Amino acid sequence: MAVGQSISANKGEQMMERYKDKNYSARERAEDLVSRMTLEERASQLRYDAFPVERLDVPAYNWWNESLHGIARAGTATMFPQAIGLAAIFDEDVIKAVADVCATEARAKYNASVKQGDRGIYKGLTMWSPNINIFRDPRWGRGQETYGECPYLTARLGVAFIKGLQGEGEILKTASCAKHFAGHSGPEGIRHKFDAVINEKDLNETYLPAFEAAVREAGVESVMGAYNRLNGEPACASDYLMGKLKSWGFDGHFVSDCWAIRDFHTEHKITETAAESAAMALKAGCDCNCGNTYQHIMEAIKQGLIDEETITQSAIRLMKTRIKLGLFDENSEFNTIGYELVSSEAHKQFSLQCAEKSIVLLKNNGILPLNQSRIKSIGVIGPNAASIDALRGNYYGTADEYKTVLEGIRDSFDGRVFYSEGSHLFSGVLQPLAEPGDGYAEAMTVAEHADIVVLCVGLDATIEGEEGDTGNAFASGDKRDLHLPKTQQKLVEKVLGVGKPTIIINMSGSAINVKGERADAILQAFYPGQMGGRALAKILFGKVSPSGKLPVTFYETAEALPEFEDYSMRNRTYRYAQGNILYPFGYGLTYSKVICREIEYNSENQNVKVKVENIGQRDTDEVIQLYIKDETSKWAVANYNLCGFKRVHLKSGSHIELDFKLDKRAFEVVDQDGRRFVDGKVFTLFAGISQPDELSHKLTGSESVSCRVHL
Repeated sequence: MAVGQSISANKGEQMMERYKDKNYSARERAEDLVSRMTLEERASQLRYDAFPVERLDVPAYNWWNESLHGIARAGTATMFPQAIGLAAIFDEDVIKAVADVCATEARAKYNASVKQGDRGIYKGLTMWSPNINIFRDPRWGRGQETYGECPYLTARLGVAFIKGLQGEGEILKTASCAKHFAGHSGPEGIRHKFDAVINEKDLNETYLPAFEAAVREAGVESVMGAYNRLNGEPACASDYLMGKLKSWGFDGHFVSDCWAIRDFHTEHKITETAAESAAMALKAGCDCNCGNTYQHIMEAIKQGLIDEETITQSAIRLMKTRIKLGLFDENSEFNTIGYELVSSEAHKQFSLQCAEKSIVLLKNNGILPLNQSRIKSIGVIGPNAASIDALRGNYYGTADEYKTVLEGIRDSFDGRVFYSEGSHLFSGVLQPLAEPGDGYAEAMTVAEHADIVVLCVGLDATIEGEEGDTGNAFASGDKRDLHLPKTQQKLVEKVLGVGKPTIIINMSGSAINVKGERADAILQAFYPGQMGGRALAKILFGKVSPSGKLPVTFYETAEALPEFEDYSMRNRTYRYAQGNILYPFGYGLTYSKVICREIEYNSENQNVKVKVENIGQRDTDEVIQLYIKDETSKWAVANYNLCGFKRVHLKSGSHIELDFKLDKRAFEVVDQDGRRFVDGKVFTLFAGISQPDELSHKLTGSESVSCRVHL
């Protein structure tokens, strides 16, 4: 067929526009539409910035949009806590509801943009979220975008988020994308040429389960490939990874990470030209290119590097997604969602509730909650106290209202509030800090004049985040260690040295050892979203009990961790760590005391019953966690696996009986060849408010209950 010639429709149906007829399946409609396109037109649809085909009433479409924790980069939107903070809530229903808000606002913004004739970037309905990579190492700056280090937690929250984005209507509310497939979790500085070497056991036990769940359970519409190679193959053209998707029954489209295909010839050096890279990716099954390499598709055709049928099939898969979104239907189900829902009061209130649930109380000697009647003044100190950036994290939208920690405390406290920035976030070329530290003296003065000190430290996305983001001057967005920047280390030392009762609030995307041994309380707020300051104030003054749990292990020091480039799970995460633990995965205190009294396993239906009671003096949310340990198989993880969790609200003195339905995978192990099967004969089930380890029990003052299971 000559270049430029369109494919003929079936005889007798040449004038019938099936692709506009909802009586046909999405696949049939897509095939009909693509059959009417010239080869150049089909090729033009495989770019993230797809061209219009006006003669077929196909408008331009930009595939790139983001909704990690609210619609990002597209103007005003509700901003929720960063993904790692959402993970700390340990609640599938909450995560699904967050995604539904994102989908609603995406539809509202899309409808409004189309009316204005704007079909540009960040205006579409294909949301490149969630990030379900495993946060295997706390130094990874992008780890804040994930749901933490646990494959089970990541899978459950990822499935919930995908279902919330895609909805349950006749068409997709938005199209979700599971990223970055696979074996992607730093280092950021070498991601474009890095080869993640991962054995079959670790791949199938840790790195792939969340993606499998996204495909099998959630029916995710798209999957995004990673920048790195995986065991020598580029992730965006990996026969191994594409084979996994096929075996799981994936029926959507595959998109590259942005400019990842260009890396084939410029960084990985596995091809020599852009045309070769385009052909390699397309033949492997990468349908959509975020980048510019697919501008060379026609060149690849002329060189005989790829056939036309491959281009046709990719175009069909992409058009099928657009049809499933209702983009070619006049009266689509979600066309009436109005712009007034964007950043609505109800959505902002929900963001506040999420922030309240996400904040983790790491330490409390009894100072919290604060009794306002006994306090006349509070000193609010630190570079994150009045920072909007510390609310955001990365991949954020523009909120129409922000509540910083300083504002939240001022709004909630009747007495005097003193404030000092104390120090810069970090000391660098753009932020010089004169010795002996021009802000330290003021910070100490504020501490001396206050009854209580709230010290707000941590990071923001100018320090940790994605390679190439503004700032990130130290390690391309990764952290070199687990310490605060030196300017803040000195600030903490000086403020604690004043000797006033001090509460440290740390805002960061992952583990930081704030060296708060002398602090009276420590709160981990992650990046809590636009209403984060109000949420923190409500927790400080006891309007809400903290109830977040750590979705990652907080280590004492990075020096005791394996090398950052090592993707083996040896001595990583709660399932394999041996020592070096500051605060364990799953840990978090409340203002009350909840205990698990009994656990019972029913072998007939694989149900687990747990009796829970709040014996404390306050009402609180609590997260009941279920862990399983295989006592006999040599392929079992070193410690145990999370296999269930439920967030509950308990009034003081109340009790509840919870039912957990165990998936059969809870009993499975993965061997060296990546095979998953039941091998063990004896298992122990643990239920509690934390992991069943000695440190968690010591920190929480509450032990887990357990029972034996024999298969």
